Amino acid sequence: MTHDRIDSNPKVMTGKPVIKGTRITVELILRLLAKGHTVDELAKSYQVAREDILACQAYAADVVAEHGSVAAE
Repeated sequence: MTHDRIDSNPKVMTGKPVIKGTRITVELILRLLAKGHTVDELAKSYQVAREDILACQAYAADVVAEHGSVAAE
């Protein structure tokens, strides 16, 4: 699973996956999308490319696919 726009480095945000070259976590983007923010709003607000936001979604989908189902709390 390779994602050119997503990076994970123990020295940045304690290793959480982030948009490459930023401190914007995939988790933050996914939570904001879940709250109803649009891809374009987030790209503009965080000054990243629309493709970076979409890459967060693709990364999350691959993680879920790789690790199987997870029970919702």
